[in-house]
This record gives sequence, C-alpha cells and structure tokens, in this order.
Amino acid sequence: GGPGIKNCITDVLPILAKMLENMKAEPLHLCHRLDKETTGLMVLARNKEVAERIRLLFKTRQVEKIYWAISLGDPDPAEGVVEIPIVEKEVRSHQSHYKMTLAPNYRLSPEDGKVVKIRKNRNAESAVTRYRLLASSSACSLLELQPITGVKHQIRVHLAYGLGCPILGDHKYSHWSKLAPQKLPEITLKRLKLEQSKARHLPLHLHAYQLSLPLGERIDLVCKPPLFFRKTLKKLELDVTTN
Repeated sequence: GGPGIKNCITDVLPILAKMLENMKAEPLHLCHRLDKETTGLMVLARNKEVAERIRLLFKTRQVEKIYWAISLGDPDPAEGVVEIPIVEKEVRSHQSHYKMTLAPNYRLSPEDGKVVKIRKNRNAESAVTRYRLLASSSACSLLELQPITGVKHQIRVHLAYGLGCPILGDHKYSHWSKLAPQKLPEITLKRLKLEQSKARHLPLHLHAYQLSLPLGERIDLVCKPPLFFRKTLKKLELDVTTN
C-alpha cells in the first residue's frame, strides 16, 4: 500500500487464501513488507497467531534475509560490511523531494585531513549491510546482500552512497540533487541493447532471494529472480554459480 499504489497485496489476500484452501478460507496475513519496486519472497501466514510470531521475528531481527542486486560498477573490497547510519532528508532543488541518505558519525577535517567524530544526527537510524560480489562483467556486478538491520531503502542507499555502486534501474538513488534517469556506461547500454534515452524504463534490479525463519525448526525459503532479472544477467554475461 501507499501513495499512488493501484494494486496492493492486501487486496488479494482473501483471493489467495481461496486459491490455496477453499471458498470458506480466512484471508491470509501479511508478515512483513517489500519496497514496491523490489521483487522476491514474501511471507504470508494462514492464521493470526503465526503471523504475530513471524512479525516479531522480523521486528527483533531474527530473520536472515539474502537479497540479490545487479549494481553499476564493482564494490571495493569485493566483500565486506557497510555500517553507516541512515536518515531521511529533503533535497532542495527545482523539484524538492525527500530521500534517505547517509549520516556518518565521522568525517575528514578539511584543515588537516584528520578523521573527526561529528555530532550524531538525532533522527538517524543505525544501518548495517553485509555484501559479497558474486560476478562482474559489462561494468556491472551481481551482489549478494544481507541487511542486518531493516531501515527504509537501506540496501539502495548503502550501495549507491556508501560503496558508489547504485543498483541498476535505481533512478532515485543514482543522483543526489535531481530526479533523473540513471546514466549507464556505454558497454552496459550495448549489452542491454538499450539507448540512454530509454534508460528510465529499466526496472530496479533488487530481489529478495532467500529468507530463513527460526520457527522451532529453521525454515529456509528461496525465490529465484523474475524473468527480467534473469534476462539482464544473461545479457550482461554475469555468470553466477551459487551454492
């Protein structure tokens, strides 16, 4: 749900329940959220009690989440942890809008280049993302990501502003001051058989790939990426061999 959303998953929960069970089935219960542009795995519960248990697991960060993303550029180093707080700020430009951005606790002093601690932003939330490079080609990378915290747009912000590798199709976080289509490298456009003027139509290549729920026994759920994501992997020659 949210502003400008025509098709909301809550509207189809009763229909899904009837498809799974029978015409008398109770509606399914939503246990967590995904950003509207993100594809992948969602957990629904058949009854309210189980839904509450699962929501608590998400809230207390006991659910292990693995995402896949195709990014522009390679992260350096190829594997690591980004731990930079995130805050929402207004971007003052000819089109004023709001974005999540980094609120680091340290900065380099312009006088002597020393690292100095800065006053903590009261509204900033601590945000931690593990990342690992799975493949790179055509000026792009396939990354495996594990958000340890659950801040709004965390993966997108940490990749774009923390590692300098915005997600392919993330037009919102490819620039700071403007709302404009993502600028793509020549080789990427060539492999995707795309003109820069059409780049705005590229969808966000961020996919919730795996969830592990500690419900008595550990439940591992996997959802393979959608067709457009798999086609992009093929076009960019991002060959991935996963366990």
